[in-house]
Amino acid sequence: MPNITSIVEIIQLMLAPGIMISACGLLLLGMNNKYSLVVNRIRLLNEERRKTVIKSDDKDFNYHENQRLESISMQITRLVYRVKLVRNAVLAYTTAVALFVLTSLLIGFGFLFEITKLNSFITILFLLGMISVLSGVIFAAYETFKGYEIVNYEVKIDE
Repeated sequence: MPNITSIVEIIQLMLAPGIMISACGLLLLGMNNKYSLVVNRIRLLNEERRKTVIKSDDKDFNYHENQRLESISMQITRLVYRVKLVRNAVLAYTTAVALFVLTSLLIGFGFLFEITKLNSFITILFLLGMISVLSGVIFAAYETFKGYEIVNYEVKIDE
């Protein structure tokens, strides 16, 4: 039977992946919110494009209407790319959560069944989880950069 000290140590070992699960949960919450905002913006732009095209069926586009339609098309293309980046970030964070849960479970099972051969595998799983978090952060940062480009483009086109 394991003593109290070793039980406390194993709980401490299991907390590191648990903290990372919580951190990834916060990152996922933010990315899901961003995903909703970008998708909603795409829908609004599509609706504006449809209304503009229907309104102008009987006449030719003037310069400003044509310029706005081009701007909408460009923004939608770029927003679709942003949605893909957000999706990639969400998938990376979700993968990290799965790896951290698996890490925590294997720490517990390794201790319970006294399997020391799992230690290297557990460390690799934890490191893969951290790499997955890093890739999610990179996707999120690149998506933020692309978001700035879209806003900058929209402001310039309206000048």
